[in-house]
Amino acid sequence: MNRSIDQHAGPLPSAANGRALRGIASSDVLRVMGAEPQGTSTGVDALIERYMDQRDATYWDDSFIAGTCTVPGTDGDWTLVLQFDGGVGMRPRFLEALSAAGRAVTHSSNGGAPIDLFHWYEAGKLRTSFEWPIDRYGSTPDEPVPLMREIGFDLTEDGTGPSTDTNTAVLALAERLTGVRLTEELLKDAEYHFGHVPEEPAEEWTKFVIDITDAHGERFYKEVTREEVEAASARARAEAEAPIVILGTSSPAP
Repeated sequence: MNRSIDQHAGPLPSAANGRALRGIASSDVLRVMGAEPQGTSTGVDALIERYMDQRDATYWDDSFIAGTCTVPGTDGDWTLVLQFDGGVGMRPRFLEALSAAGRAVTHSSNGGAPIDLFHWYEAGKLRTSFEWPIDRYGSTPDEPVPLMREIGFDLTEDGTGPSTDTNTAVLALAERLTGVRLTEELLKDAEYHFGHVPEEPAEEWTKFVIDITDAHGERFYKEVTREEVEAASARARAEAEAPIVILGTSSPAP
């Protein structure tokens, strides 16, 4: 199961007023995400139940249920977004909008594979992002390095340095940047605002390219147009829908 934990605040300390950090309400976060409101409830169990119901109803759909709540953090209240989304995560356009006047720090983890993703947005821009701690990118990829060293990330090129569990370390880094401490009690006792975030519309496309080079250096390259794909799909559907004729031993040969 994939989970994403997203933390948002209002304007940063440059606003010269700590209370300005109390900016983005739960309902506003859901609005920016284009979510359809689904009411409120207390406790993360209710969010998980909503997620399971929605997954069963739309298994192949990339829409998801998000829960938002208000939590204490650095210099004021923050909005916490918790979602179980099968890998969809917080889309970059959401994070750019939510951090336009402040900061957004996200962590997502795939329980079925050792994948822990971290993103830090500020003033609408991606500051630092990584899956592997030494492979960072963004406008300021090295800014959190001192914090990462304190926490215990392995930042050696060969991966032989001392390191804490990556999942734990990423959560600790998110806490350092937000002041939001995630505890079992916080998640159990919070009042969540639920929203159903719709699937992203599919992008228009005209062709795709197959470009494969095998172990012997042999290259296969082919461009396939949308018209070719649609024609092949139509033929496959027609063949699948055609009646099946079974000829008996006394039937004339076709």
